[in-house]
Order: sequence, then structure tokens, then C-alpha cells
Amino acid sequence: MMNRYARALSRAAAITLLPLLLFTQGVAAQDNPKAAIHTSMGVIQVELYPDRAPASVENFINYANSGFYDGTIFHRVIRNFMIQGGGFTPDMQKKTTGEPVKNEANNGLGNQRGTLAMARTNDPHSATAQFFINVQDNWNLDYRGENAWGYTVFARVTEGMEVVDKIRFVKTTRKQPYSDVPVDPVIIEKIEILN
Repeated sequence: MMNRYARALSRAAAITLLPLLLFTQGVAAQDNPKAAIHTSMGVIQVELYPDRAPASVENFINYANSGFYDGTIFHRVIRNFMIQGGGFTPDMQKKTTGEPVKNEANNGLGNQRGTLAMARTNDPHSATAQFFINVQDNWNLDYRGENAWGYTVFARVTEGMEVVDKIRFVKTTRKQPYSDVPVDPVIIEKIEILN
């Protein structure tokens, strides 16, 4: 009899606490900075995670607020992998960037569909302005130790995955020495930090 009574009390407490838990999770999410990536194919809204990737988020916000991304393109589009942008002009001129940021891939965030990650060279600590949006789960890009650093996830798309999917299916070509370049440029008109 007592067990049944204790279980009923537990259930009642859980039901009472559920709205509070959902509310506090919502407040935490609302506190994260948001950004709008305005592209020639539509707007992609993202939520940034400064608690998980502080250097990468600060870096992204600084580039966005300086206007660096205005008029750059998604220069590398692979439909079953990711769309990458933020470093080239429509005529494929690479923009000059600031200092690289440290790799923060060991932050518990995976390269799932809809996440944004920092692009880099073979040097794990070489990320500057370029980022990519995963169009599928790319677990192979996650941190697996210091011999496999992975790619830092720092944000997630909250609205506009249909825009990402439109971009991922554009026709691409090779523009020496680059491959997977959209035939018609997909322009990042600006990236606006919303809060």
C-alpha cells in the first residue's frame, strides 16, 4: 500500500515539476545569442552556443558584426555532406582573415544535420572565418582524441533548413583549383547577430 502511495506522490511531483523544467530549459535557450544568415536563397536562423564553444562563437560574432561576411558566398556545396561558406567573394577571391581560433571540438556537440561547425585546414587550430552547415549527420567529423581533433560545432539551425536544403542541391562545377563550387553564386548578403 505504501509503495503505491509513494509512486503516486512521485508521479504527482514529476508532473508538477515538468512545466518548471521545460520553462527553465526554454529560458536557457533564449539566453543564447541568435543570428540570421541572409542569403540570396533565403534566411537561415541559428542559435549560437557560447557555453560550449566560447572562442568560436566570439570569433563568428566578431566577423559578422564587422561586416566581413557581407557579399561572401557558399563556395563549397556537397549535397550529401555540407555547405561551406564565409571566406570567398563571388569571383572566388579568398578574403584576408584574422588570427585562427583554437579547436573546441571536444565540447560534447556532434556534427549532426543542421549544426554549424568551423572549417579549417589539416591544422586542427587553423579555423578563421569559414564555417559549414552539416546537411546530414557527419559523425566522422567529431572529436576522437588529439590524433583526430574533429571540427568544432558552435551553433545549430533553428529556422530555415529548407533554405539549407535548397542550397545543397544547386548545380556545382569546378573553378580551378576549387571543386564543388555552385555554378550560380549563392551569396551570403549579411550575417546579423540578433541579440
